Amino acid sequence: MKRLSSLFLVSLLSGATTLGAYKLFIEKDVNGNSIVTQAPSSFGRTVGMGAENIDFTSAAENAVHTVVHVKNVSTRTVYNIMDFIYGSRGGQQQEQIGTGSGVIISEDGYIVTNNHVIKDASELEVTLNNNKVYKAKLIGTDSKMDIALLKIDADGKLPYSTFADSDQVKVGEWVLAVGNPYNLNSTVTAGIVSAKARNLDTKGIQSFIQTDAAVNPGNSGGALVNTRGELIGINTMISSPTGSYAGYSFAVPSNITRKIIEDIMEFGNVQRGILGVEGSELTGNYSKELGINDTEGFYINKVNKNSGAEKAGLKKGDIIKKLDNQKISSYAELSGFINTKRPNDKVNVTYERDGQTKVVPVILVKNDIIQTDFKGLELENLSDADKKNFRIDYGVKIKEVSNQRLLPYKDELEGSIILDINGVKASDVETVSRATNNANESQGTSVKLMTKNGQVMRIII
Repeated sequence: MKRLSSLFLVSLLSGATTLGAYKLFIEKDVNGNSIVTQAPSSFGRTVGMGAENIDFTSAAENAVHTVVHVKNVSTRTVYNIMDFIYGSRGGQQQEQIGTGSGVIISEDGYIVTNNHVIKDASELEVTLNNNKVYKAKLIGTDSKMDIALLKIDADGKLPYSTFADSDQVKVGEWVLAVGNPYNLNSTVTAGIVSAKARNLDTKGIQSFIQTDAAVNPGNSGGALVNTRGELIGINTMISSPTGSYAGYSFAVPSNITRKIIEDIMEFGNVQRGILGVEGSELTGNYSKELGINDTEGFYINKVNKNSGAEKAGLKKGDIIKKLDNQKISSYAELSGFINTKRPNDKVNVTYERDGQTKVVPVILVKNDIIQTDFKGLELENLSDADKKNFRIDYGVKIKEVSNQRLLPYKDELEGSIILDINGVKASDVETVSRATNNANESQGTSVKLMTKNGQVMRIII
């Protein structure tokens, strides 16, 4: 009996010691983190804590007040068989309404959302979590990265989301997705970060944050936040055979989003810098084909002439391992990092050559072909060859047509040159971006263009 009592006492003391150690070393670390815009590097590394031990309520409470419902009102022309029989070209105007989400990022009413949420809108309406409704103005877009910036004039200071450092997000940490799926306002779902720098082979962004938090139609443009309610991404798309949630969703990282909206606010368009290298990420098979042992990093196949990479001495065969302090194992990681930078920014490139590791500073240069999106027309600056062929010294070229109403004229429009928009000379895509941002979206836009055969005409878009 005495021995049993001793064993019981030892067990009790051991349990108390373990509990005390937990309170001292674990609980203090979890609760002691201050809430700041840039998430500390230690965030999300708590070991052995399941969802039942994490309090999501504070993050959810903060986030739902910063996420808004976005309504997109647009019109389209519908034709019927009688129009074709009697030769009518008028058609019938039908109003279309699309919905999505957005995130308030400043107390004076700036809101970030997805470009596809507001595309082709003639009118934009934003509903706050308190059910107040405001008309929204489109400030600027980046169709490549699927980001748009809106502005509302509210009657007071608004709650807003702070940006975390998405580079510090860890695979496996808990996140919340906040938005308005199927018009169900202020919906919060939880999941973990499933992967980073996910490349989905889209035309623009190739560095998504992947999560298994449930995201459905209507969540687009909403917030992906960490357990402190800080913004780590803008929910953008899902991967599903049905069009609804099937396990994975994808968000534009907050660092890329922040850079885009700062560019739009400061310059009126997105400033893109390029490293000046072409190549592929290393894999086991590709490394074997190249005859090298390394299977991680970005292998340079070509260095662009007059680029920062060429001036810094990078060569074909070099393997990029790091950009600044960011490890590079894939093309998505490389492009994702560069997408947070501007022309003339300096990036320290760590690379391997002939078995030796070297570091060299590279100055990013401006991409010669800067692109922008205007009412479903993808525009690019004129090359010297274009100016010579068309015998003009200004204008922007229509590279691609995605506007549904203009698709019947796709062949005629692609390759044509826009000379002015609403009477404003289209000197370059920056000028076009500023001119269209100030235009009234509810009214038609007058566009003067030169067709591929040299004919000058004016159309209303």
